[in-house]
Amino acid sequence: MGIFTTVSNRVAAKVPRSLWRDLKEVLKPDQLILDESGRRAYETDALTAYKVMPLAVIMPETTEEVAAVAEIAHRYSIPLVPRGAGTSLAGGAVPIETAIVLCLSRMNKIIDIDYTNRTATVEAGVTNLAISQAVDRDGYFYAPDPSSQLACTIAGNIAMNSGGAHCLKYGVTTHNLLAVKMVTADGQVLEFGGSFFDPIGYDFLSLIAGSEGGLGIVTEATVMLRSKPEGARPILLGFDDIDAAGDCVAEIIGEGIIPVAIEFMDRPAIKVCEEFAGAGYPLDVEALLLIEVEGSDEEIDAALQQILRIASKFNPSHKRIATSAEEAATIWHGRKSAFGAMGRISEYLCMDGVIPLSKLSTVLEKISEICKSYKFEVANIFHAGDGNLHPLIMYDANKPGEIERVEKCGAEILELCVLAGGCITGEHGVGIEKRDLMPLQFDTLDFDNQMRIKQLFDPDWRLNPNKVFPLKMSQAFQDTGSSLLSEDDA
Repeated sequence: MGIFTTVSNRVAAKVPRSLWRDLKEVLKPDQLILDESGRRAYETDALTAYKVMPLAVIMPETTEEVAAVAEIAHRYSIPLVPRGAGTSLAGGAVPIETAIVLCLSRMNKIIDIDYTNRTATVEAGVTNLAISQAVDRDGYFYAPDPSSQLACTIAGNIAMNSGGAHCLKYGVTTHNLLAVKMVTADGQVLEFGGSFFDPIGYDFLSLIAGSEGGLGIVTEATVMLRSKPEGARPILLGFDDIDAAGDCVAEIIGEGIIPVAIEFMDRPAIKVCEEFAGAGYPLDVEALLLIEVEGSDEEIDAALQQILRIASKFNPSHKRIATSAEEAATIWHGRKSAFGAMGRISEYLCMDGVIPLSKLSTVLEKISEICKSYKFEVANIFHAGDGNLHPLIMYDANKPGEIERVEKCGAEILELCVLAGGCITGEHGVGIEKRDLMPLQFDTLDFDNQMRIKQLFDPDWRLNPNKVFPLKMSQAFQDTGSSLLSEDDA
């Protein structure tokens, strides 16, 4: 997993001066960042273990400017790295030294809100939370809600197909995306989808969502708005045994009950979140479930009674139902603050595996064993309802060899997820973090088909280079120009 290191900027001197001249002709002076201190702010994202200084940073404000920059980059064979807010936990926005970072954060306008069709059309740099805030007074919201929703942009959400706590009921980004405007590697502007459900033709939106900026640069998106529920209420259930909490989750889903969210925290995670947020979490339990249901008061009460009936089979030692909107917000503040709260006490590697719910208890036990074998502490906090695990492996980056060891530990956890019948990413994407683990899931034929799609959209492999695919494999494909397969394989 550990492939990137800090590199020098010796490449910058080899770039023809005409590149900068051509870029300055289509950009305002403050949109092109060339000085070292300015570029340094973009050398990494939320996976801070890897840092590479980009060649330059460009801050476009319109689709037309993105297209003009892409055309110039194509002419000079310069790689482009699209970037939203830099909240990627998988290194999705880490540049290479020959690349220009195309930061979309200034493209932050809400273009249109259409309540008749329940859609919002926004620029790429609009934050996730800003969409819900814009329509809240009118009784609507945008469903995907990653923990970084205050900062993360809609373009980044589309790139990584982000989810969040409420994806159990409402799905992830691809289930809430209706249309995109996208700039290709050579500067063409394409539009896919529309302000309606289930468009005719090939489903390019599902291809673009999760493509990690490797197929094109999304500059606008039309997303689905949903009516706010009549009410919502979370319940906290504490257990003295992690297995009991895991089995409780599986039983709830197994009985056909789909709450809005089911979140899981183990004892270390509970302690850190409570110290940060003061959410009233119990500190004397081994595992805590945060379960939210919604609807009318009658529907909420009925759902909560069903959940309590199921939970009673697993002997919860703590039960607490929120009695007010303020109490519910405080409970959720603790969960939403988890990653930041953990960052106050330790550096950590956040994993993002997915497993079948039936294997939850077994996998959690094995995660603990793997981390103990590497002498790392781990805090587990994740979306239990859909089996999307987020073990936070704590380490000290100042210790020689520690980063390499924590990566090996994380790789074992993700391999465990695959062996359990799951996969290596649920909502954070592959980026650079997991690209060398992709063969755990895919064989040569799988890679060949995926790379053919990449090549169609980006023939020179200049968009967000060195992400998703193992380097040796992607280089082998580029060398052949068409396929990884031999004639016998084909």
